[in-house]
Amino acid sequence: MIRQFLSVAMVLVLSHSLGHAQAAKTPVLVELFTSEGCSSCPPADRLLASLSALQPVAGAQIIVLEEHVDYWDAQGWHDRFSSPIFTTRQNVYARHFSSDSYTPQMVVEGEAQFVGNDPSKAVAAITRATGKPKFAITLNQPAIDGKRISASVSTAATSLPKGDLYAALVEPAASTLVRSGENGGKRLDHVSIARKLERVGTVKDLGKGPVAFHLTAPDGVDIAALHLVVFAQPDGQGVVQAIADAPVH
Repeated sequence: MIRQFLSVAMVLVLSHSLGHAQAAKTPVLVELFTSEGCSSCPPADRLLASLSALQPVAGAQIIVLEEHVDYWDAQGWHDRFSSPIFTTRQNVYARHFSSDSYTPQMVVEGEAQFVGNDPSKAVAAITRATGKPKFAITLNQPAIDGKRISASVSTAATSLPKGDLYAALVEPAASTLVRSGENGGKRLDHVSIARKLERVGTVKDLGKGPVAFHLTAPDGVDIAALHLVVFAQPDGQGVVQAIADAPVH
């Protein structure tokens, strides 16, 4: 899979001019709806990891979120990262795209969706998204108080669209030995696992000053290793309008 991904990515990256590599990078949000109970998902998990590690599209800063749905949990294996929050988010996308919910599903910038183990579609969608403007937001340094992580987001933009602000608390990497279900006996590796995802305000709130928020870390994680991802998106999960990320520590 990684060799296949590299060959596709290299062709597309080399088609960009060398000047693009020096330009300011556009952040692009890539979401993967996945489950440890789904035998088709591990290749998509590996592709997401490759996109994050290799950053194969010139001009793009690829920010990835691995979101584990919970509707596989009754089919032989309970995914410890699953949450109905991510199932609900995927179902909203299904209405937005007039499609079904399925795994693995990759969504790029809230505007393109496809089977999540397809490297050529992933790179093509990220490439298209890179040319589209966003307004800039700044995620200010988070503070840790026990399991509570507080931060604020701000913008210098004066013309702001309608939309919602979301904050995700992200575990950078984890591994699970799956003991039953379709992936029974396999060790699955994950990156950028969304452990919390909450609406924390509106884009219009940013016009009044920094928007403060807090998230509570789940049990059993290294809080200092976590990341925060904040993004703006219209109601109904349309095209991502702004995005920023920062380490918690």
